[in-house]
Formats: sequence, C-alpha cells, structure tokens
Amino acid sequence: MEKARSFEEIYRQSDRFILDWKDAAGDERQEAQMFVRDLLTVYGLTSSRAALYERRAKRSSTGRQGYIDALVPGILAIEMKSAGEDLAQAEAQALDYLNDLPDAEFPDWVLTSDFKTFRLLNLKEGSDTEAVEWPIESLRDHADKLAFLAGYGQRVLSFEEREAASIKAAQLMASLYEGLAESGYDEHASSVFMVRCLFMLYADDTALWGERDLFLEFLENRTEESGNDLGPMIAQLFQMLKTPAERRPKNLTGLLARFPYVNGGLFEEDVAIPFFDADMRRRLIEACYFNWSAISPAIFGSLFQAVKDKAARRSLGAHYTTERNILRVINPMFLDELIEEFEAKRDSVRGLRNLRERLGQMQFFDPACGCGNFLIIAYREMRALELRIIERIQELEADRKSASALDEGLFFMGEQVSVRIRNFHGIEIEDWPARIAATALHLVEHQANQEMQARLGAAPELLPLDKVETIHSGNALRMDWAHLIEPTDSLYVLGNPPFIGMNGMSKDQQEDNRQVFALIDSKGLRPGRLDYVACWYAKTMHYLNDVPGARAAFVSTNSITQGEQARTMVPLLERNGYEVDFGHQTFKWTSEAPGAASVHCVIIGFSHRTRPGRRRRLFTYENINAEPQEKLVKRLNFYLADGPNIVPVKLRRPLVEGMPTSHKGSQPTDGKFLLVNEDQYDEVAADSSALPYLKRFVQGRDMLQEHERRWCLWLKDADPRDLRNSKVLRERIAGVERERAKSKTDSVREFGNPRLFTQDRQPETDYFALPEVSSENREWIPGRLYSPDVVAGNKLIVFPDAKPWHAALLQSSMFMAWVEVFAGRLKSDYSFSPGLSYFPIPWPYLDDSLQDQLASAWATVSDARGQFSDATLADLYDAFAMPDVLRSAHRGLDVIVDRAFGSNRRLSDNTERLELLLRRYRDFEDRGLIT
Repeated sequence: MEKARSFEEIYRQSDRFILDWKDAAGDERQEAQMFVRDLLTVYGLTSSRAALYERRAKRSSTGRQGYIDALVPGILAIEMKSAGEDLAQAEAQALDYLNDLPDAEFPDWVLTSDFKTFRLLNLKEGSDTEAVEWPIESLRDHADKLAFLAGYGQRVLSFEEREAASIKAAQLMASLYEGLAESGYDEHASSVFMVRCLFMLYADDTALWGERDLFLEFLENRTEESGNDLGPMIAQLFQMLKTPAERRPKNLTGLLARFPYVNGGLFEEDVAIPFFDADMRRRLIEACYFNWSAISPAIFGSLFQAVKDKAARRSLGAHYTTERNILRVINPMFLDELIEEFEAKRDSVRGLRNLRERLGQMQFFDPACGCGNFLIIAYREMRALELRIIERIQELEADRKSASALDEGLFFMGEQVSVRIRNFHGIEIEDWPARIAATALHLVEHQANQEMQARLGAAPELLPLDKVETIHSGNALRMDWAHLIEPTDSLYVLGNPPFIGMNGMSKDQQEDNRQVFALIDSKGLRPGRLDYVACWYAKTMHYLNDVPGARAAFVSTNSITQGEQARTMVPLLERNGYEVDFGHQTFKWTSEAPGAASVHCVIIGFSHRTRPGRRRRLFTYENINAEPQEKLVKRLNFYLADGPNIVPVKLRRPLVEGMPTSHKGSQPTDGKFLLVNEDQYDEVAADSSALPYLKRFVQGRDMLQEHERRWCLWLKDADPRDLRNSKVLRERIAGVERERAKSKTDSVREFGNPRLFTQDRQPETDYFALPEVSSENREWIPGRLYSPDVVAGNKLIVFPDAKPWHAALLQSSMFMAWVEVFAGRLKSDYSFSPGLSYFPIPWPYLDDSLQDQLASAWATVSDARGQFSDATLADLYDAFAMPDVLRSAHRGLDVIVDRAFGSNRRLSDNTERLELLLRRYRDFEDRGLIT
C-alpha cells in the first residue's frame, strides 16, 4: 500500500512538473484540467475521485450558475486562467462561487494560476495572511505551501486553526448522530458505529488507505441515493476491514478489494448496522467532504464525546480541554526537562541515543482519561521530540557514513520508533469516551508517522493497527492500578479527574473516598470532607509509594489548596512522604465535560520526597485569564506559594494581642417578620410605638449593593407598653412565632422569645464589617465601619471595637494574601470564617506612630470612596471599574502595611506577601506562641 508522499518525493515530482509545464502555451480551455491533474499528482492525488472538476456553483454577485475549475472538497478550490491574465481577479471570481458550497465542501484554501504563476489564499478561520504568489519555476522551493494536499495539514495549523477545524468536524458528526438517534438505533451500537465512521473519515483524507477519498467513492458509487442499501453495504465493508488479505474471498475484486486490512479491534465486534434513508446518507457524504486531516485528535475527542448529549450538541466548541491547558501540565512535568537534555546532548551521538532510549522507557498513565486528550498530546509531543533526536543523529553521522548506511542505521535499537502507543495507559469509567481515546491514539500516531515520512522519507506502517490494550473501562478508584501497569521510576501519572465538590458526591463516590483514603495514613484528617479529585491524590500516593522516581500531576479545583481542604491535604502529603514539584496558581480552565462551565483550577505536580533532582517551579497569573509567569523557588508548598508547608491552627481569638475579636452578625430566623424592607417602612414607621425600635439592618449583599435599604425591629429591652399598644409589633411578633413553630430545627422551635433574633451578636461599640462571601475578582474585599445602631446580619463578619487602623489592616493586600489562600470558597468566591481567615494571621505589633499612619491611610481610602457617592461598594471594587484614585489610595495603604510587617521595600504582589506571612507564622510556631 502506498504511503503519504514524502517531501523528498514531492520535490522530485515538483521538478518533473516544472519541466513539463514551464514552456506550455497556457490555454485555459485546452490545458487547465490536465495542468491541475498533474499538479495534484505531485502530492500523490492520482485518483479522479480526489478532485471535482468543473464543480457547478452559483455566483453570489449575479446569482447565475457557473463552474469552479477544480475542487478538492473541504480543502482547496482551484481557478485557472490563460497565461497573462489577472490572478487577483481570478481569485475574486473563485470566492464569488464559494458561498454556494455546502459547509463540508467549503475549502480552506483558494489557488489560482495562469500556468506561469501560482497565487494561494488562506481562508481558514482566524487567518489574516495575504495571498502569496510564486512562479512555476519556483514550485520546488514553495512545495511546502501545498503540503496539505498530501495530508500534512498539521504542519501549518495553529492552535486556533486546529480548534476551529475540530469544532466544525464535531458539528458534522453531531448531525450524523442525530440521524441515528432519530432512527431508534441502539445506544451501544451507535457508539461503535460512530467511532468506526470517525476512523473511515480520517483515513480518507490522510492517505491511510494509500489513496484519497476511498470511503467517499464507496458511498457515492456503490450505494443508492435512497440510502436503502447503505446499511448492508457498510456491513460488508466493515467485514472486509477486519479480514486479512490472505483470508478474503479469492474472487473479491473492485472497490472493496482496494480497502486494506485494518484490524486493531476497531472492526472486530459484531453489531447491528443502522437502517439508512436518503437524508442520513447525505449527512454521511457531507462529512466525507470535510478535510479531516486538519483536526486535532485531542480537541476533537472531547467534542466527539459531547455529540451524544443533546444540550451539548447545541454549543459544540464550548466543551473541550485546550491544548494549551494540557501543555501546562506536561511541559513542567517532563517535556521541558527532556528538551533541555536534548539541547545539552545535541552534539553527542551517544548522548542522543541514550536520550532516545530513555524516551522509549517512559510510561504515561491517566487514571481519569476521558477521551484521552492528555495521553494524545503527550504522545504527540514525545514523538515530535524523538523525531528531532533522529534528525540530529543523522546530521552528526552524515560526514562519516554513506546515505545507504544512514538508512540502515536510522531505526536502531530494534524498532522503528521508541515512543509507542503501548506506553500510554488510561482508565475511563464510561465505555464511549474510552473507545474514543483508543481510536484517537491511532489518529495521532498516524499524524506522527506522516510527519516522520515527510522529514525522513521513511516511517512505520500504521496498518494493520495494533490493538490498543492500554485503555481500560471501569471505576479507577476501585481498580488495582499496579495490575494494569507496574509502577517504575519512569512512570508519569497525570490527568484531569472529575470536578465534584464534597456536597455533590453520590453515595458510591463517598464510598470511593472511604476506600482510597484507607490505603494511606489519613487518620484524624477528615478526608471525607475533601473534593472528589482528592481521591486521585490518595490513590496515586499509595500506588507510587515504593518508586521514588515516579511523578504525578493533576488539574484540580482550586478549593483543595484553600481553607479547610488544604488543612487536610497538606498533612496528607507530608505524612505519606510527598512534596510539590511544580504548581500553577488559580486560572480559568475550560472543562471537557458536556455542559460544564469554565472552572477555576490549579495544577499540582508532586512526587516522593526522596526523588532526586527536584526543581521547584511556580507559575503565577496576573488574573485568571492571563498567561502564566514562571519563577523558580526554593520551597513550594501545597498552597502554591514559596514558603513553608504550614497548616494554620484554627483559632477562637486573634493570635496577636491588640487586634479585635471577630464573629458573624446576628441571625433573625424570623420568617421576614422582624425585617422591614423599603416598601414596608412607611407603614411600620407610622406606628409611633414601633418607630423607636426600627434600626438599619445590613447583610453582606446590602453593604455591597445598597440598591435597597432594609431595617429590622430590634426589640431587645423593648418597653412592654409599646409591645402592647402597637398593632404592627403584635402582628409581626405573632408571625415570627408561627414561622418558628414550623421550623425543622429543634433549637429554632424551642427558642423562647419571638421578639428577639435567635442569635444576638450585635456589637455595643463601633465595629468594622466585611461580607461573609465576596467575589474573588475583587482585589480587596471591601468593608466599612458602622455604629452600634446599625444591626449586622449573619451574612456579615463583624469586628467589634475596631479602630480606623484596624480597618486599614483589614483593607490591605497583606490581609488579602492570607485570605486568598486560607479562606474557604463558595463556588469560586471567598467564604470568610474568622477561625482560619483572620485569627491566625501573624500581625505585627504596632506602635502609636504606625497606628496613626494606618488610620490616616484608611481616611484616604474613605475619602476616595466618598468622591463617588452614588456608586456602591460593588461598583467601586469591580475589577474593571475601580476608580484610579481609589486604587491609588489602597496602594498607598499597602506601602505602610508592608513596612509594618518588616519589609524594607514595596512588595510586588501577594505572592511575596504570602511568603512573608508564612515565615512570620513559622516564627510564631517556633517560639511557641501558637496554641
């Protein structure tokens, strides 16, 4: 079977084409079709099926029918003109026809030529390049510009172009699946059929068969337009694809005989073939017209997984994990190190051979692999590095060996490539994505082989496929990983386990948690309160316990590095002998799960503390949508900060004397009878006996938004005569009594006095207040001082008897550096609890002068707020809308606070502030000041 044409052969064919056509007369009518056929032959497109000649189409500008000279559907439109005619005008004419084409046939490129010059225009989404031209005599020098015709499209595609192509491909597959679903086709059979179709479509466009569009030719020429016989014909085709040549019928001829033996388990299972109609046949043929060589197997795998979900099909393109995000895991985990080693050994044949051998020994394991995108990208990058190594070895040996000797020595060490699919392992709980993962590994392997063929002139044969035995279906947390792949020092465990919070776990998932944490030392650490992703950490720590060289890295919800969860995770890793190797602080991750929203994630790489050569790398983000900035650190804790791996003690009072205590505000539990909104205020205030007890009531939302004021009836120490004389008070107190009697909470039903809040924590002095929950998008959690006449609700955190200098500390970036790490989270927002978020902070002891400076800085912040009297705190502290004068006031406050903490310079960011805080906290521990 003929493989994709190598560049060496393309160059030879280009020379022949130039020789045949450089002196041609260039008559459009007489020679155009032969010219195009010969040009396509340069790239191995020898079948008439590869291009549609004189494709009928309607001109957008006139509405009249015309013809596109040649169309390689989904790839290239060609417009020929006689010698000397204007190619820009010819290009405009070609573009005028394209809008009439179906989406699947719409090309990525337009090529025009007058037999003397070529002009090429890129139409791919996101491309802003201008058309390029070159003379026919320079075709050899520009041959790579048309390499996509030989199936080498990935060589010139950006991230964005691969993503756009993959989204479009998934939409075509979704259309096909909808047709299957409407016909009532069995769910399992449809999974098998769809995966087989994916392979067939991809093989058609990437020279896997040895010729282009063989499956399309089969559909168009061997099946009826009605679609009635399509099912039986496809069944016959699938039977041939799983039958070796020597076992096929000896009288088999024609089109079926041209299909090679595939094997690999892809066509082994006998499943029912769907009944087709004309519409379903049309959808399948439309899919064939698309250029499948342009897809990314990693991105497309996630999209393909989503086509079965009806809601996800409506928004295909929103449900995949980007290659950039996957590279954020594999680059610092192993790839950067390998590339550095390659550069260090690039002048040593022995060193390069040793490195190549090391690549072949490395094993990769994703125990929550989904559709395999982490494994696919890892395989692709490892094959790309191996190819660079082979090319460099050839360069070094070129002077000492003949070309034939080089050919013989190209694939040393007994195999054609060292990086093999069998080194990439995965577990997926669902059968459908597991099938996608196995198939996608074959697709990316073919892409890697094509690149090798192009650059070296030789590559392994993909067909017949080796069966992928390394992707397993099942519950990874209940399986014995060591039975699937023996852990070694060359093992890398990686992936993106499910994003499920503690409260969202099913009973089975809670049992998963109990079983995996029983494998490691977790006594007394309350692992049952961790997110589901933590189970993969526990399972991995147990699995790799005796192999210090192995490494792991997981994408995780950022909540496991914060608050109560971090208080469990930190000692879990320490007790079981693990340390953090690298980390990405919080950033926005696009989930591959159908229907999932973007979530805020971290990446944590870890290994046993005895692993040699650890280099700690920290990646920070200016904001959650920014690109990472790397710095090397001496220490890297589980909070993803440069500092000791401390676990703050949950305290009931401030660690440092002189700081105010803190607690929640008061809770009414009143059925809305003690609270008074703006619409009710006039009625209540008109009652002279009730009016004295109306006090402003503030919850967190009220303080931040202030769109609607609220009040409460604060009846503590109320005069009995007022209670008796006021109809408003009597009715409202009776309403409270009725509502509390209905409560499912014993303490509420048993609370004795319906006139009072069930929890009275109202300060008797001036106090500072912060909202209990605040958006993480705010640079500072805004707070303010109140008098005791303002009643603080239970959604406020109050600091009784707080002074202005206390307010300055609580509105500083130093305070936020602590909160960002140790506060809990409600979704992605800060959830403030004094026991961890405030009391353990190792505040400095301040003299009168610093207290005065801080009070003055707070006054500056208050004055800046006052310049925008109509704006709410939510408006003022919005990340994009915050006034410059207010931000400047906070920056000035930060300078004083940073100096108060002992810094002799202005700290650049909260990462540096956290490092300082952690050092101070450790110092307090060492001096025995924390109890």
